[in-house]
Amino acid sequence: MRIDKHPILGDDTRASDAVIMVDGKKIPAKEGEPIAAALLAAGIRKFRVTPKDGNPRGIFCGIGRCTDCIMTVDGQPNVRTCVTPVRNGMVIESQKGLGKWGDEE
Repeated sequence: MRIDKHPILGDDTRASDAVIMVDGKKIPAKEGEPIAAALLAAGIRKFRVTPKDGNPRGIFCGIGRCTDCIMTVDGQPNVRTCVTPVRNGMVIESQKGLGKWGDEE
């Protein structure tokens, strides 16, 4: 899903130099890219389910205004993945409902 050859920007020369854990699975990513971009490149479209009806949500606005892309990142719920950059070793989990803090049962 990544654009490797852009007609204006040219070739993407960035290396996949990061690995993130998403729902227990290792995903290659590019350091500094939005988490949502790494997930989409890996074919992951469902980021969370809504609290009321359990409907799936993924990327919508892509600029941090809505909350469709929120996930639990390194134990912190409700992180907007479309504007949060990838760091090597991040642990990301699909969020159910409102999410839970890492120390909640």
